[in-house]
Amino acid sequence: MAREHEFVLTLSCRDTTGIVYAVSGLLYQAGCNIIDSQQFGDVDGEDATGLFFMRVHFAAPPQLADVPTLDKLFGHVRQQFAMQVRFQALSERARVLLMVSKFGHCLNDLLFRWKSGQLPIDIPAIVSNHADFQGLADSYGIPFHHLPLADGKDAAAKRVQEQQIEALVERERIDLVVLARYMQILSPDFCRVLSGRAINIHHSFLPSFKGARPYAQAHARGVKLIGATAHYVTSDLDEGPIIEQDVARVDHSLSSDDLTAVGRDVECVVLARAVRWHVEHRVLMNGHKTVVFR
Repeated sequence: MAREHEFVLTLSCRDTTGIVYAVSGLLYQAGCNIIDSQQFGDVDGEDATGLFFMRVHFAAPPQLADVPTLDKLFGHVRQQFAMQVRFQALSERARVLLMVSKFGHCLNDLLFRWKSGQLPIDIPAIVSNHADFQGLADSYGIPFHHLPLADGKDAAAKRVQEQQIEALVERERIDLVVLARYMQILSPDFCRVLSGRAINIHHSFLPSFKGARPYAQAHARGVKLIGATAHYVTSDLDEGPIIEQDVARVDHSLSSDDLTAVGRDVECVVLARAVRWHVEHRVLMNGHKTVVFR
């Protein structure tokens, strides 16, 4: 079956009996071939949401191979279970906007993964509040938009700059914004615009080591584990739903610079995983947390 006939169905609804049967049965009756299927019911524990989540990768026959037709096909099942349902054509690559400030390790890593074919995305633009990575963007043939902020604490000036980014997102039909060490706090208005489609990366020391030079602070405290967290952006700083985390073990023999190097490597890997899982439609929102079908 041709790749252009492959789709991913993601859904969420209240957990009840018969959901998997209804979904798989409908796909079967329509002549679709299920390639992979995963499901999860969040029903255990005090913080359980009682929701059911499902991801189905399937191939559709030519007469059904478009999203509007599949949406219509699922009309009755959607209504029956009060589902949130989304279809994504795998032939359509996500359009990703990368944002960066003065630390370029995550940007460089994502660009390499994209160029080498490891990350199935398109990158129409890079945005930065500094001009440092103009040359790197040029070397990959990607338009670079330098949108400076003279004073990051000037809320009015920041909102004007953010509106320029919003216009770029609209113009370039951006599906996902990645803050690849973009060191600015986004306004609540901007967070609402990007809700569910912006990913940030930060070191997992937060909130223990806030402010400048967190790895130097960690070194001074003699930490034994360092790590990173990738999460969706919300107006609650660095507290959005977590997509991925990882750690590396360190010891007394490493200098502050060594810790920084190890930490940046972890940040790159964690952010790349989060971006890949998002664009492969493996991440579903579950209140203040996520369900990730790997």
